[in-house]
Amino acid sequence: MKKLLAIGITAALASGLSFAAIAQSGITREVSTAHAHAAMAQGASSVSMSHTHLHHVINCLVGPQGHGFDAAAGNPCKGQGNGALPDSANNHALHRKLQNALSDARAGLKASSLGDVHKDAAKAAAALQAGSMKSDSMKSSGS
Repeated sequence: MKKLLAIGITAALASGLSFAAIAQSGITREVSTAHAHAAMAQGASSVSMSHTHLHHVINCLVGPQGHGFDAAAGNPCKGQGNGALPDSANNHALHRKLQNALSDARAGLKASSLGDVHKDAAKAAAALQAGSMKSDSMKSSGS
């Protein structure tokens, strides 16, 4: 078994992947991707573009089977897991932060002024950044 793992890691490294990329869990990637899109929503120059990125945040959080998933908006977390919320169900602290981010992203979708959308996107980004730190500490502590 160890030999197969070593061969797999060697092959991945040879193809350009780093140890960090190999070790990065789906939940960490989902939260990181959602955070990136919340930040993009916060910096977008139009309500429409901000809303698009907030849809991406929601899609990453709820996953393809989740309430509010919008396939037409695109899924930047495709292949990363089942959605950060379903994937974090066993970690109550992280799950709560992600639920807060989801609420903020949904509020941003309802907002019609760019300033209000940016405020909600900033709140979602902050919650996701806090969640990202939590999922990183879980990974480094072996949880």
